Amino acid sequence: MKLPGPDHPITLEPAKTRWQARFAGQVIADSIHAIVLREAVYPARIYFPRADVAMDHLTRTERTSHCPYKGDAAYYSVSVGGETAENAVWTYEHPFPAMAEIDGQLSFYPDKVELAEVA
Repeated sequence: MKLPGPDHPITLEPAKTRWQARFAGQVIADSIHAIVLREAVYPARIYFPRADVAMDHLTRTERTSHCPYKGDAAYYSVSVGGETAENAVWTYEHPFPAMAEIDGQLSFYPDKVELAEVA
């Protein structure tokens, strides 16, 4: 387990606006309680509370990954109207203590799911 610091900063902050995730023309996440995670040189990622995600469109997959700063991630595929995006969503169900704020929240790959701020 590594801690964020000057050599690898990670910040978490409440989103200032409402966020949505869409797939195949359907809203699958809609939240005014999203979290913006900024990590080192990577693009910002939006994390949605599970309660704000249409979980009936997600199917857990076998894929897992490990981040030395956040912990072990699990993945979901998204399906809507016969279209599927494999491993398009990830979650840290038991993140390391420094990342406890994203516990159980879901984030979407922007190349597989359309993410947008809603004014």
